Amino acid sequence: MHVLVVEDDAVLADGLSRVLSGHGMAVEVVGNGTQADALLQRAEHTEVVVLDIGLPGIDGFEVVRRLRARGSQVPVLLLTARDAIEDRVRGLELGADDYLVKPFATAELVARLRALARRNTPKPTVLALGDLVLDMSAKRARVRDKTIELSVREWAVLEYLLQHGARVVSKQQIIDAILPWGDDLTLNAVEVYISRLRLKIADAGVSIRTIRGFGYMLEQTPAPHA
Repeated sequence: MHVLVVEDDAVLADGLSRVLSGHGMAVEVVGNGTQADALLQRAEHTEVVVLDIGLPGIDGFEVVRRLRARGSQVPVLLLTARDAIEDRVRGLELGADDYLVKPFATAELVARLRALARRNTPKPTVLALGDLVLDMSAKRARVRDKTIELSVREWAVLEYLLQHGARVVSKQQIIDAILPWGDDLTLNAVEVYISRLRLKIADAGVSIRTIRGFGYMLEQTPAPHA
């Protein structure tokens, strides 16, 4: 995910860049609204914007207004030290998608950014690997012609693994992806869901491989013969 951080506090900007980069995001940082506006006019790769309201040059409100006036639908999360409800309402009415009031927990910021990116990305109607098929519209999982029953969280974990193909994902990345915020899931619980999924997709020609110290990845294996 490519994230543009617009923050004039150099210490906070550096901290945000380190945190987001540590979660696998590509981060670009600018320190004022004028730079942000210029960059957003030409940066087609930006997927989410983290935008402080109180900026030198043009403020965050004006950055959002100009962005939406150009027809851009890039998700914007506002950061502000102002807790007045009027500021929040104004930002959302101008086209911002979410906001956080400083100080905030970085884990919540990461989760909200992932949620915004998912919301803005067209989802395929079907995810498949080997004989395993997830029908996203019907919320139905199949191994060949046999339906397999999945809990909500089992579905979410399997969907996330399929979306990332042959890439390794960590337990924490799985937690961040399937629980946007306000809920709780332990690393041990992820192991339980992975164990259950392995049993349920055993005949699909697909396995969930553990990469010790890093996480999990899906890989296609020869399907068992009848």
